[in-house]
Amino acid sequence: MAAALALFIKLLPLYITVALGWIAGRYLQASGRHIAGIMLYIVTPSVVFSGVMAAPLSPEVILLPGLVFGFCTLVALGHMVLARRLLSDGSAAVIPLSVGTGNTGYFGIPVALLLFGEEGLALYIVCMLGTTLFENSVGFYLAARGKYSIRDALVRVARLPSVYAFVAAVLLNLANVSIPEPFVPLFDNLRGAYSILGMMIIGMSILSFRGLAGNPVFTGLAFFGKFVVWPLLALAFWWLDANWLGIYDRAVYQAIFLISITPIAANTVVIATLLDASPRQAAGTTLLSTLFALGFIPVMIALVF
Repeated sequence: MAAALALFIKLLPLYITVALGWIAGRYLQASGRHIAGIMLYIVTPSVVFSGVMAAPLSPEVILLPGLVFGFCTLVALGHMVLARRLLSDGSAAVIPLSVGTGNTGYFGIPVALLLFGEEGLALYIVCMLGTTLFENSVGFYLAARGKYSIRDALVRVARLPSVYAFVAAVLLNLANVSIPEPFVPLFDNLRGAYSILGMMIIGMSILSFRGLAGNPVFTGLAFFGKFVVWPLLALAFWWLDANWLGIYDRAVYQAIFLISITPIAANTVVIATLLDASPRQAAGTTLLSTLFALGFIPVMIALVF
C-alpha cells in the first residue's frame, strides 16, 4: 500500500503538466500542432538515440524492441478490424495507434525510475523503443491511411527520423562509440523536454472539458484494447517464457508489463494533430485514459509485482 501511495504521488506532476498545457492552449493560444512537429521530428529521435546509446546491448536485449513492436502490431491490427466495423465517423484510423502503444515515455519513464531504479530504467527504455518504433512506422502508417493513399502514407513514414536514429544508435553502440561528453547535457535536456512537452500537448488539444469522451464507442474500444487486451498479452508472455522458453528474467517481464498498463500515448495526439485525424477525439480519450491510469497503475503493480 505504501508503494502504491508513493507511485500515486509520483504521478501527480504529470497531471499538473497536462493542466498547464490546457491553460496555454486556452488562454495563450499556444499551438499544439507546431509543438507536435518539434516532438516528432526532433525531440523523440533524440531520446531514442540517447536511450539506445546508453543501453548494454546483447542479442537478447537487441531483440526486445522487436518483441514489443510485435505485440503492439498484433493488438493494433486486431482492433483495427473492430474499429472499421464499429466506427463510421472517420476516427477508426486512430484506434490502432491508441491501443497498440502507450505513454511509455512521458508517463512510463518516471514510473519505471521509481520502480526499477537507474539500472532497471535502461532495460525499460530498450523495451520502450519497441513502442516508439511502432508509433513511427505501423501506427503512423495506419493513421495516415485514413486520409492518404498507400504511397503517400509510406512516404510520410519514410520521412520520420526515429527509425533511423534507432538503427544508427545500435550500430554505434555495438562499435563501442559513445556520445561525446559535451553533448551529454544536451540529450539530458531533450529527455526532460520530451516529458514536459508531450504531456502539455494533451492539455493543449482539449479546448473544452465538456464532452471529453466524444464518441463513447471509440473511447470504450480504446480502453478495452489498452487496459484489458494489452495487459493480458503481457501476462501471457510472462507465463510462457517463465515456464517454457526461459529466454528472459523477471526484470524483462516487469518492464513489458509496465509498458502494457501505461495510458494511451500522448504521441497519439501528436500524430492525430499532424494528420488532422480526429485530434479532439484522440486528445479527449488520451486524457481520460491518463486520469484512469492514476489509479489503475498502482493497483495493477500491487497485484502483479
